[in-house]
Amino acid sequence: MSRIIIYLVLVLSLFTVQNALGQEWYRERVEQLRTQKTKITEQEKEALKSEVNDINDRLEEGLINNEEAIELKEAAAKKRALNIENRIAIIDNKIALLERNEGAVLKSENEFSITDDDGGITIRWGDEEPWTIFKHRNRPLKYDRRTNSDFVFAIGLNNALIDGQSLEDSPYKIGGSRFAELGWQWRTRVFKNSNFLRFNYGFSFQFNGLKPNDNQYFVADDGQVRLEQFEYDLKKSKLRMDNLVFPAHFEFGPSKFRKTEKTIRYSLRNQFRIGLGGYGGFNLGTRQKLKYERNGERVKDKLKRGYDTTNFVYGLSGYIGFDGVLLYAKYDLNPIFKNAEVEQHNISLGLRFDI
Repeated sequence: MSRIIIYLVLVLSLFTVQNALGQEWYRERVEQLRTQKTKITEQEKEALKSEVNDINDRLEEGLINNEEAIELKEAAAKKRALNIENRIAIIDNKIALLERNEGAVLKSENEFSITDDDGGITIRWGDEEPWTIFKHRNRPLKYDRRTNSDFVFAIGLNNALIDGQSLEDSPYKIGGSRFAELGWQWRTRVFKNSNFLRFNYGFSFQFNGLKPNDNQYFVADDGQVRLEQFEYDLKKSKLRMDNLVFPAHFEFGPSKFRKTEKTIRYSLRNQFRIGLGGYGGFNLGTRQKLKYERNGERVKDKLKRGYDTTNFVYGLSGYIGFDGVLLYAKYDLNPIFKNAEVEQHNISLGLRFDI
């Protein structure tokens, strides 16, 4: 007996919850329909305004006379008034049907629709709650967009300029020492009516690598970092410095001008570009990687230390090229090692891609 009572209570509870949800849904649906009535009037008024403007343009161009213009305007106004009346009547009928039956309306098996209105693309099945699969972004199209953005990727050769030495005498491998850069930049047109000069700014992660020659590796001792011979035959010896920097460049070059009724745009596609500027930022970390064999065993050492590298990095950079493929160079004004007896400055040359 107790089980039957519990079962009846559960059934009644489920019915109550389902009924409450149905009540909530149909009231919400009624409010949505009432909102649509206001939008219908606004839509038809905007459409009438557009038609009247078109008639006035035709009148000014002499395509129609004044009497014809008046007749066309009256016909357009009558049409839009009837549209408002009919569309609102349809909405009123839907509201009356829902309210009279408290949402419990019989559904047609084939009553399926997809609509694209101001709210977005909506799917309806019978009188079930509508499902919006895509909402329109109510953001107007910008007529003159002065700022654009690009993903920046650069790769190439890396080395160091040492006081009193030429690059040919560098203790680092010319082809083996490399750099990479990943970042994002914004490009803003400086002048209102010309795109010849742009200001580019953003952020980048730089990875600068140095590979010593002659089986050498970096050793930090008493605040000094120097190269020493390694006791085993090195398969790989590399020092990598990871930086976060904030580049800024003034960019020069022509662009293609395109104008429509709704927008004006400046395109750099297939155009020559040159950029001059610099960067400043922070050293995120320095590490050394060594690979060698010891007693027939392969060994990989990853040494993550400060190596007395400069914490604050800054330098000069520039690029030149066409479209998004550019020859890129950068030079650190700060020394690589803070307390080194002989200053070394990182230098890079490679290709940059603005994507």
